[in-house]
Amino acid sequence: MAELPDKLYFRIGEVADLVGVEAHVLRYWETEFKLRPHRSSSGQRLYRKNDVSRFLRVRQLLHEEGFTIAGARKVLLEGADSPQANGVGVERGALEDALRRVHEVRARLARLLTELG
Repeated sequence: MAELPDKLYFRIGEVADLVGVEAHVLRYWETEFKLRPHRSSSGQRLYRKNDVSRFLRVRQLLHEEGFTIAGARKVLLEGADSPQANGVGVERGALEDALRRVHEVRARLARLLTELG
């Protein structure tokens, strides 16, 4: 993630540019992920750095990792370090190990079919 400018508050247009989505998407995410920005005396949304970081995480979950809104909400509620964060309740390393073993078994089966065929 790029370093955020050293500011106390960001306006919605600035946050939209930093996150890489339109402002209406940020407003929608506010409702879905219970994000409550500060408001100026004129009612303008003002976001802090931690709000921007949270939006960046939401974008990563939805656009890069392929989560649904509900899945991303669950990951954010459980915390990124939780074993359940990948959505299936299993640590990533265990899944990768299981996948490697499945590939090994498939390769053995393919060799057996070749020998028998």
